[in-house]
Amino acid sequence: MYVRNAWYVAAWTSEVSDEPVSRVICEIPIALYRKMDGAAVALEDRCAHRGFPLSAGRVVQDVLECGYHGFQFDCSGTCVRIPAQEIIPKRAKVRAFPVVEKDGWIWLWMGDAAKADEALVPDTHWMSDPAWATVTHSFAFACRADLIHDNLLDLTHESFIHTSTVGDEYIYKHGVTVEVEGNLISVDRLMPGVEAPPLYAQTMKTEGLYDRFHCTKFYAPSFHALHSGITGMGRPREEGFLITVMNAVTPIDPSHSHYFYAFSRNFGIDQESATQELIEGLATVLFEDKVALELQEIGLQSRPETETDVLIAQDEGIAKSRRIMAQLLDAEKLV
Repeated sequence: MYVRNAWYVAAWTSEVSDEPVSRVICEIPIALYRKMDGAAVALEDRCAHRGFPLSAGRVVQDVLECGYHGFQFDCSGTCVRIPAQEIIPKRAKVRAFPVVEKDGWIWLWMGDAAKADEALVPDTHWMSDPAWATVTHSFAFACRADLIHDNLLDLTHESFIHTSTVGDEYIYKHGVTVEVEGNLISVDRLMPGVEAPPLYAQTMKTEGLYDRFHCTKFYAPSFHALHSGITGMGRPREEGFLITVMNAVTPIDPSHSHYFYAFSRNFGIDQESATQELIEGLATVLFEDKVALELQEIGLQSRPETETDVLIAQDEGIAKSRRIMAQLLDAEKLV
């Protein structure tokens, strides 16, 4: 059900401190904390002794102490102290996960630690680039991760769900161009000679006609970078008002997901009013997605197994991404 040999966002940098926090990723409970040097550590959140959550314990000199009987585990997951005896059984250990902290994100590798490659962490430099301003949100969605991926790969839903913010009827009237390179699926849509959507027009202080564009890049299985914006009619995209929306989708279990969202812009970066407008407007967008996808999850749970989605031309990106995800899952089954 889950591609495990991949990087998943577990938390924002700001969420992790020397007080352990818990996460569930791909049905595996995780305890996150920081050592005295600031490095983040991720251990399986289940004490080897009798299964008590380690996140309910405390950090003592870089090791995580179980709050039930005081077993202490170092950052490699090895038990280094049992208060009740000096002998430590060899089996007294918990799983440790490779961690990469970059641009405000904390990424975990959920599969074979020997295969963890930091070079595979998606590019999120817009988060720390002073030429861009960023707004972030986090949500827990009561739906499977696949529904969020589909939602990001077919943005025609904006015409119907996000009418007050980023949607407009013209979106679904323009087709998409889909390209696949390895595990990267790109879905591009150009909408020439249109008005900016309400939220963009408000924050960009624009009026008239522009060329609008969406280009969703899905780095299967966990991350989307949506490059969008508006530019002068017939002008190159890089001359316009540019937006990069980063979407990290992390499965919790078969019907729940973490959704980490970052919206970076190259305009009005010092305008606090624009930032506040986007904080509020984008919260509306995400809440609308949450409601829609959770309703979809309810509908799918009662759907007969013999029924499948009726995909159309606009779903080409979804169809190809599902093929890539299936290939990634099959590859892990063969190992």
